[in-house]
Formats: sequence, C-alpha cells, structure tokens
Amino acid sequence: MLLIVGTIRLPHENLALARPVMQRMVEMSRAEDGCLDYSYAEDVLEPGLIHVTERWRDQASLDRHFQTAHLSDWRAAWPALGIHDRKLQSYEVGAARET
Repeated sequence: MLLIVGTIRLPHENLALARPVMQRMVEMSRAEDGCLDYSYAEDVLEPGLIHVTERWRDQASLDRHFQTAHLSDWRAAWPALGIHDRKLQSYEVGAARET
C-alpha cells in the first residue's frame, strides 16, 4: 500500500472558491479503482493550510491516478486559486493495524 501525506497552501480568502474544486477532486479520486482513501482537511490553526492524505492499493493504481482528467483539471485550477507550497511525500507501508 502507498500512503501519501503532506500539505498545500492557498490564500485563506480563496477557501470558499477552492472547496467545490477540492470536493470534486476528492470524490473523483475516491471513485478510482485502487484508491483506499483520499482526503483534504483544513488546518484548524492555520487558515489556508490544507492537509492531504491518500492511500493507494499499489503503484499501478497511483500511476493511473496521475493520468486522470480530474487530476489535470485540479492542477489547472491552482493558479486561479493561488495554490502553492505543495509538499507531499509517498511511503510504502505494510498492513494497517489497530492502535
């Protein structure tokens, strides 16, 4: 399984414009074969900081995700939304366990 975690930033005044675009990206990604989880979350202390969490079954699933139209549309929206400072890291992980 691949785990992707990190952050993106945008001007906090653009959050209302960004929410429907982010919602579409999340919904479309979650519907993809191999997507186990996909979410964006606003930081409660730092307006405009968005936490990203993704879980993918395998590299092939993630590679297919990179070729989707909704990912291209999402990235094309970044300049208008002021999205910047993207910091994501990918990890290969084993089976999940309850803690």
